[in-house]
Amino acid sequence: MTERFPKLTLEQMNPLQREVAAEISAGPRGEVRGPFIPLIHHAGLARNLQRLGEFLRFESVLPPAILEMAVLATARRWSCQHEWYMHEKLARKAELEPHIIEALSLGRRPEPMTPIQASVYEFCMQAHGTGRIEDPQFDAVRAAFGVEGVLELIALSGYYTLMAMVLNTAGMALPDNAAPPLKPL
Repeated sequence: MTERFPKLTLEQMNPLQREVAAEISAGPRGEVRGPFIPLIHHAGLARNLQRLGEFLRFESVLPPAILEMAVLATARRWSCQHEWYMHEKLARKAELEPHIIEALSLGRRPEPMTPIQASVYEFCMQAHGTGRIEDPQFDAVRAAFGVEGVLELIALSGYYTLMAMVLNTAGMALPDNAAPPLKPL
């Protein structure tokens, strides 16, 4: 697949695109990268998605390892090589156990998991499978992280699904010309 949304230089950007690119670069991402390379072609969309993503990723009530577990579950669900490539590193930095990362990469249920990890895993599988969360997983996530955590986990699943679709459609090469990390299921 050819790259469908080429990376724009500042000279190629219109004033709104330059403004949004500056906002993204000034935030915790530090630059326009990943899904924002294609998204900057629609500056208004990029601006709003960037704000949501920044909140979910950098201001979450969820612990980093749980957040990254949810992102990896989403990346695997959509076989998103870019999302996996970037967030596997973040998951390791957040000290998500290697056997959990490996199982997720293979599309398998990780074992063993703590009770909350198991609830989060089931929560994410249900979110991606039926769009509905059953009471045991809802109650476990709410008990651990409050209603805010429940809503953030739903939003993370949806946000990273959207980002996976953007990245999968864009046809961008992986950073450093890396080999695709995920094998087909």
